[in-house]
Amino acid sequence: MTNPPLFTALAVAALVLLALVTGGITYLTFAEWRDRRRQDREKREQR
Repeated sequence: MTNPPLFTALAVAALVLLALVTGGITYLTFAEWRDRRRQDREKREQR
């Protein structure tokens, strides 16, 4: 049994969107960690 092309296209689109959202969340988490580390370092230098 073969899947209709519409279902295949929707499945591919869903996987691409999932990858984009996951990548975005990963990037934002990394950026927040990096900024927090930089702020902590600046606070320590001010003391």
